[in-house]
Amino acid sequence: MDSRWLSNAYVVGDEPGGTAVFVDSGAPLEPLLAFVEEHRLTPTHVLRTHGHPDHVEHEAELGLPVVTGSLQTGGLDVQATPTPGHSQDMVCFTIGDELVFSGDTLFKDAVGGGDFAAIRTAVMDVYMAMPHERRLLPGHTDETTIGREWEHNPFVRVWRGADPEGTERVTVAGRPATLVVWSPDYDGNGKAWVRFDDGADAIVGGSKVQR
Repeated sequence: MDSRWLSNAYVVGDEPGGTAVFVDSGAPLEPLLAFVEEHRLTPTHVLRTHGHPDHVEHEAELGLPVVTGSLQTGGLDVQATPTPGHSQDMVCFTIGDELVFSGDTLFKDAVGGGDFAAIRTAVMDVYMAMPHERRLLPGHTDETTIGREWEHNPFVRVWRGADPEGTERVTVAGRPATLVVWSPDYDGNGKAWVRFDDGADAIVGGSKVQR
């Protein structure tokens, strides 16, 4: 994890002495390269969840083909699913049955900012349809599981009808709004779903919300 952006980079290998892929490159590579050497892995590709600087910073240093789609490499079966919302190019990668890399769409206890309807669709129709035991490795900070987010993520709980929408009145950049959901977020500032008085919904950083 990068200490400035709290962004993650990963490496996944199929078996010792086998094939590996990197997932994003916006964190120091040294621990990942050490893992590759220790397990005698041969990296073949970099999987890019999206093109924001905090996720692609070290791509050129790796010197590997950058992939945004599905592929089979060695014993790794990588499936890519477009999940636009936080960015137009956002992709989630599932590797086998065990792992999903969510980029900046779904985090432990929070979701990414961006187009509200698209984020909701990606979270509820793509991620929440996955097996609940699947490990979810996000683009920032702590890993989680699909099942944990189904049970505990404040956005998911409201979207699936387990909790009611909030009614607290707030302002966002001077605009009056209703605070529908408040959640923790990886940067410590919180994340909010707000509904403006014209009916528009938005997901915004907590620092923008005046309570």
